[in-house]
Amino acid sequence: MSVNWQGVFPAATTQFQADQSLDLRATLAHVDAMIEAGINGLIMLGTVGENCSLETQEKHVVLKATVDHVNGRIPVLTGVAETTTLGACKFAKAAKEIGIDGLMLLPGMVYKSDPGETIAHFRTVARATDLPIMCYNNPVSYGVDITPQMFAELADEPTLVAIKESSENPRRITDLRNTVGNRYLLFCGVDDLVLESIMLGIEGWVSGLVNAFPRENRLLWDLAMNGDFEAARQVYRWYTPLLHLDTLPKLVQYIKLAASECGYGTETVRAPRLPITGAEREQVLKIVRDAIKNRPKG
Repeated sequence: MSVNWQGVFPAATTQFQADQSLDLRATLAHVDAMIEAGINGLIMLGTVGENCSLETQEKHVVLKATVDHVNGRIPVLTGVAETTTLGACKFAKAAKEIGIDGLMLLPGMVYKSDPGETIAHFRTVARATDLPIMCYNNPVSYGVDITPQMFAELADEPTLVAIKESSENPRRITDLRNTVGNRYLLFCGVDDLVLESIMLGIEGWVSGLVNAFPRENRLLWDLAMNGDFEAARQVYRWYTPLLHLDTLPKLVQYIKLAASECGYGTETVRAPRLPITGAEREQVLKIVRDAIKNRPKG
């Protein structure tokens, strides 16, 4: 199965009203701002989109509104983060009916599956839909590691087309290429490893901080992909304090606060997440405001 997925794909925020109900207007306005800045694709309902904090019907509403609004301008994917394999299959089928272009599939939530169980989960969902699937490997956050050898075993599933590699181990990019060649499109899933990953041969970047700095995010990507690594390093050094926020347990709160400070939506999150306060908040705001003050030109 062939797809045209490459470049910067935001893991987009889901915006909420002050009472934590969905704010579709703000969500779509943010999507428009990122499209205008040059993103290449869009992932709704990822970790940053607070997938696991939404009811199933709310997820459908967000996806339907996004698909209708984007209207084919860029590919729209959805995260699939369910607690059971059956639930993931049902959600994948519903996403297809809504008109989603592809899926970003996680292992089953809560339970830490062993390699055989993990492979069975991905095979079962892959066979339940004809949508193309990006496999999300994030052992740091979810406790399940999909190794290069496991991806080699899954290579006979045609709907599995891409890997979002978030192991925080850039050696994995080369290990994947050596093990499965170009069988999968490779996406960096850790913001503060993107320049290293580009040099090792990825096709795309699933980014969190693009929600706050979409133009600078695209600038870094373009400079690096065009081989202008000196200029890319300068942008990366400016960006890295912000990109570190993507690797911390409260990344959703931090990214939403940064985006709000840049004029994109609000920092409202859904419980059990709570907005950050006190010294923690001031520390993040200092990083964001310093970046705004010194943002690169071009």
